[in-house]
Amino acid sequence: MDISKVDLFLMMNAKYFESHHLPFIREHLIRLDDSAWQSIQILQFYDPSSTQVVSLVGGQMGIDRFMVGDVGLGVLKLLTCGGMGIWAIIDWFMIQGIVREKNGIKLKEALASMSKSLPNPDTNEQE
Repeated sequence: MDISKVDLFLMMNAKYFESHHLPFIREHLIRLDDSAWQSIQILQFYDPSSTQVVSLVGGQMGIDRFMVGDVGLGVLKLLTCGGMGIWAIIDWFMIQGIVREKNGIKLKEALASMSKSLPNPDTNEQE
């Protein structure tokens, strides 16, 4: 893929990922074929800032965990009123990192599925 497209993608979406994921993402995006660019562009990521606000407002009810797909933890947090408030306070500081990690996992899975569907140029098929 074109390096300028990859750099533009990283510049526009860097806030959605942990900083230690960015070199891995850049390396794998460069290796992808241009036909996969459209699939990468339509991926939706969780916004860490909006999840932080939801955690501050509805953290005791587990809404922040439901937003990021942690249904089991969301139910547990709801039933315990945010761990009697302690878990809710801890999530105020940790939820942005959790969201960025989940976004990184989502993109890694998408990249892995796209690279499997593409033919491997290193293998020579002889019939």
